[in-house]
Amino acid sequence: MLAKITVLVADDSVIVREGLRALLETTEDVVVVGLACDYDEVIARAEALEPQVIVTDIRMPPTFQREGIDAARLVRKRHPGTGIVILSQFDDPEYAVALLSEGASGCAYLLKDGLAAGDQLARAVRIVTTGGSLLDPKIVEALVLPLDETDLTPVEEELLAWVAEGRSIKAIALKRLTTGAEVAASVAQLFLKLAKQASGGGEAGLRNLRRLHQAIVDREEQGEMLSRLLPGGIANRLRQRGHGLGDVQQLVVTVLISDVRGYSAIAEVTDPSRLAMQLKEHRIAASEAILAQRGTVMQFVGDSVMAVFGALEPLADHADRALMAAESMHRAQFAVNRRWKGEGLPIFELGIGLTTGVVAAALIGSDERAEYSLVGDAVNLAQRLQQLASGGETVVSDATYGALTIPPRAERLGPTSVKGRHEPVTAFRVHAPQPDRSASP
Repeated sequence: MLAKITVLVADDSVIVREGLRALLETTEDVVVVGLACDYDEVIARAEALEPQVIVTDIRMPPTFQREGIDAARLVRKRHPGTGIVILSQFDDPEYAVALLSEGASGCAYLLKDGLAAGDQLARAVRIVTTGGSLLDPKIVEALVLPLDETDLTPVEEELLAWVAEGRSIKAIALKRLTTGAEVAASVAQLFLKLAKQASGGGEAGLRNLRRLHQAIVDREEQGEMLSRLLPGGIANRLRQRGHGLGDVQQLVVTVLISDVRGYSAIAEVTDPSRLAMQLKEHRIAASEAILAQRGTVMQFVGDSVMAVFGALEPLADHADRALMAAESMHRAQFAVNRRWKGEGLPIFELGIGLTTGVVAAALIGSDERAEYSLVGDAVNLAQRLQQLASGGETVVSDATYGALTIPPRAERLGPTSVKGRHEPVTAFRVHAPQPDRSASP
């Protein structure tokens, strides 16, 4: 029997999801193995089911912006070769460009209003499975519109660049050695020109508006990423919610601490610039795994990463999410290691410790610089437990193991003596996740 193409369908509308499933399963060579309704579910289902193709809407919860494209990109990073079919009700080529910006292979962009005609969706699934690409004819037409009007002057280009960077009217006035009123008038004229160009269907106007829009989106995404990654950014968010310096909250959270096994020996024989590049790639992979499970990266210290689940954002399933993040970190590092090995670079093997317990969370510092810090035994114990983990392993505390919805296969450790504690502790060594065949070092 011919193997069927496995597909994950994602859309926030249950009617659309079921309709797409029914449409796809009318073909003999396609089977829908799962459904998802938002960004987090796409990531989780893709990890669990490993479909060959993801068929997804662009806009889904939580923000209804570009969750479909962003989730698809993350899945492709973790599982290279996964086909992506984006469905949209918008014929604006901006979204197609966003999808294809990292390569067209294995990607398709279709408009929803054309799906009922023939087997367009099933054909797209087959094409992306083999690494091909497909664009709706309306999108192709929009992308090849002729450039038939005058673009911006060099002075207007400079002004547009400054506005896109987020510079204030006052800052632009200082750069131009003029008044704020004059800059405000110039900005108004610039937008009027862009609007006239765009309303006439001209590509230059559309291109400049997309440029401005993307710059704003990028700034917002970067700001959100930094506020989740950096304790300083977290402090700003807390202040906006009315938390002041010295305000202390008692929270039950799960703390994750990872460390690279044998890092000192690696550093001793590796060129510092290459090692810095490797650390950057490692941190990016770890951060993506943590953020995908709604965790907060608290700090990077050399080769160590510390994260928390359940603060700032309360999470009832913080232990489950922390363990899933740890497993994703191992898998992501396996994939990075495979590439490094091919380049003749030393590989990183992670040991990860998880603990669940009560911590005191507070803004600590001064008005000029404040950081969000966690204090408590859970933080200290996570550090000790990661020292018990060999490369590719995760060691979880007894409290974390008991808080898991579905405890994984694990080896019981202890009671074990750990440095800095008077009483022995019981912990569990979770069996290392198996790397993808395409990602194993």
